[in-house]
Amino acid sequence: MAILRWTFWITIWTLVAAFFHYTLPQVDIVRITDTYEKRQDFGENSIFWAQADTGSDATAINRDVFFIQSRRVKGDVMVYRNEDTGWGWPPYFKFDTSNLQAEAADLKSTTGNPQYVALKHYGWRNEFLTIFPNAISVRPVDGPDAPKGIPWLNIIILVVFFAIVYGIWVRWRRFRTARIDPTLEAIEDDMAERSGAVKNWFGTWRKKT
Repeated sequence: MAILRWTFWITIWTLVAAFFHYTLPQVDIVRITDTYEKRQDFGENSIFWAQADTGSDATAINRDVFFIQSRRVKGDVMVYRNEDTGWGWPPYFKFDTSNLQAEAADLKSTTGNPQYVALKHYGWRNEFLTIFPNAISVRPVDGPDAPKGIPWLNIIILVVFFAIVYGIWVRWRRFRTARIDPTLEAIEDDMAERSGAVKNWFGTWRKKT
């Protein structure tokens, strides 16, 4: 029973951690190598793509998507998509996809004359599922060692979340101590009394025999 309980809670907290890791913004220091637009067909991985740009046909099974190619400081390649989030989830209220694509194109650089940028994004990159993180903003930085900044938004959201979880846990403990535990104890006592009465009844039959 204890193993099932631990498995349940480990699964729940793993899903919560994955949700926050996908949704909360992250910052990469990269060098933009190219920007392009590609017609994208959506299938089983459509959940990892944002909705159509504001004002476009949201029911289309395919559409043109902006992409930003880059290289990280260590040299590995990272490709970002650039889509509006609009009024949907995650609530970044991003409506400036075209402007961001123009900014990214203006910040392209080469290995010989690198221009590093801080690219804020959310989401994951997975080659097998063909999913890309979604770029939110881009700004030039002094070099590859430039600080990413303190993620105040992430800190505030996580503190609020754990405060809510702690508050719910405290109230549940109080409710269990005040209502559930006494009820269970009363049931156990009643069952013990009934069991004793049955034993006494059988005892009277043994005496008669």
